[in-house]
Amino acid sequence: MTLQNYHVTRSSNTARVAAVLGAVILITLITAPWWAGRADMRLMGEMFLYLALASLWNLMAGYAGLVSVGQQAFVGFGGYMLFALTMFGGLHPLAAILLAGVLGALISVPVAVLIFRLRGAYFAIGTWVIAEVFRLGFAQISALGGGSGSSLPVAIVKSLADKRALRESLSYWLALGAAVLVVTAVYMFLRSRKGLALTAIRDNELAAGSLGIDIWRTKFTVYVVTSALTAMIGALIFLQKLRISPDAAFSVNDWTAFVIFIVVIGGIGTIEGPIIGTLVFFALRETLADLGTIYLIVLGLVAIVMMLKAPKGIWGLIRSRFDLQLFSLGYRVIAPDKPEQSKGA
Repeated sequence: MTLQNYHVTRSSNTARVAAVLGAVILITLITAPWWAGRADMRLMGEMFLYLALASLWNLMAGYAGLVSVGQQAFVGFGGYMLFALTMFGGLHPLAAILLAGVLGALISVPVAVLIFRLRGAYFAIGTWVIAEVFRLGFAQISALGGGSGSSLPVAIVKSLADKRALRESLSYWLALGAAVLVVTAVYMFLRSRKGLALTAIRDNELAAGSLGIDIWRTKFTVYVVTSALTAMIGALIFLQKLRISPDAAFSVNDWTAFVIFIVVIGGIGTIEGPIIGTLVFFALRETLADLGTIYLIVLGLVAIVMMLKAPKGIWGLIRSRFDLQLFSLGYRVIAPDKPEQSKGA
């Protein structure tokens, strides 16, 4: 048997089956306004937005090693840009969401230049400090409600659609579209040349640098892209809420702590992890939310147990036992008469 009998591929039977099932699930979710109730649609819309935030945070922390506890800065920034651009700029909400992403990318450049001077825990603390600066800054803008916040005018809300049912459906589809966009963007990015460099950095930053990979530029690109998309998600979140305030927009619990929980539980450094983590988080929330502070205690205990018993998360545990890969990222060596022999990267 010669080397010519072997070949390397990224595809697998599991990934192909997952792609088909994913397409079926996506089509079913698209039709939700015709079979789901309003409460169900609001819950699913919230799940999609959290999935998008978790996938973006996972790209930063799980692949680029940028452990940020201040991504609420861009969630709140995107939300406030939506209000400012629609109320004072006269833009349609959908155009405002896109422009909020562009502005989020622009504002992230000086922020990155500043905090990239920090390492480890100092970087994490620095991102939180930046988020607090954002919160205090927007609290001083009286035109946007100052510390008490502001509500989106009825005329702007109705510019989406005249009927409430249609507005709710559109809001749901936007949330679903955002989740699909983010997961697809992360997947395509990781399959690209820069994504390969990012994976190398994740596995061994020193070795990656010795091979000529520009570590600073790669991380900088990831930070700017994730900040832009996070700002767009923030705009979508507060388009659904119709009201914004500094404390809600820059809440470390809502937009960072819960997101980190989702990624840690699901499996950091994988695309599948945030998907599983989102399902687990919302299952726990819907089951235990009525218990008040006990709910938060349970979340903390679950996170601690997972970090001790399965530090790679639920998906990491599944992958190590069954060698499954739902998204074709890792390379697989295929031997003759053994179509699934291999180990993915």
